[in-house]
Amino acid sequence: MYTKINEATLKIQSLCQKKPKIAIILGSGLGPLAHLVENPTVIDYQDIPHFPVSTIPGHAGQLILGTIEGCDVLVMSGRFHYYEGHDMETVTLPIRVFSKLGIENLIVTNAAGGLNDDYMPGDVAIIDDHFSFFAPSPLRGPNLDEFGPRFKDMTEVYSKRLSDLTERIAKKQGMPIKHGVYCFCQGPMFETPFEIRALKHLGVDLVGMSTVPEAIVARHCGMNTLGLSLITNKAAGLSNNELSHQEVMEAANKAEKQLVALVKEVIKEWDQA
Repeated sequence: MYTKINEATLKIQSLCQKKPKIAIILGSGLGPLAHLVENPTVIDYQDIPHFPVSTIPGHAGQLILGTIEGCDVLVMSGRFHYYEGHDMETVTLPIRVFSKLGIENLIVTNAAGGLNDDYMPGDVAIIDDHFSFFAPSPLRGPNLDEFGPRFKDMTEVYSKRLSDLTERIAKKQGMPIKHGVYCFCQGPMFETPFEIRALKHLGVDLVGMSTVPEAIVARHCGMNTLGLSLITNKAAGLSNNELSHQEVMEAANKAEKQLVALVKEVIKEWDQA
């Protein structure tokens, strides 16, 4: 694993000398956020050792290094999913690489189904916590001592100060913002109505097929993480609509402007958190 991390890191460094402060992972339909990056250096995943090629619509499969609001950033336009057949080491490899590059801050975004009755498609929610029991542990196996301890505390996976900053900015922009608990499900099938009812009973607000493995590894690496979910649909059984990836993409594209404006301002005020 160390060999994979080091080879990927060295390749990125050979292609771009910038030293990003913040890494941003873009979820389904949120690729247009990459357009925020100024003076970009674009690296295709296929040119990075051990990075798989993205297979999901809405995931460009590129690392983009540049600036947003004068801050050096690295944007991951498209992620790797467990349901694509990757093991957890591969799914979370980019987080280890980001840490090796010296990045200490992470914004992770996703498109999610809403379980909370107050959530509507197009809403944005700050992830306060997650439910990870369905995620094979990305920390399983020999511990990578260079990045973190064998047994890592998970009390605050998502930074409270960054969540508070994001909420303040959203209110300043007049943008309604939600808070919630996100649950990882393995996919690629959407959840059944019974599964959704059970998760809702447990207090879950959001459900999706990503984010949690990455956030766990980011916490292991000591990163400051902000999690943002774009609610693209009511979860199974909570509306009369049949779920589809096309619906997710369409809803994400409609809410794009709000989310772009929010993320841009959060980066601008990051040091004030």
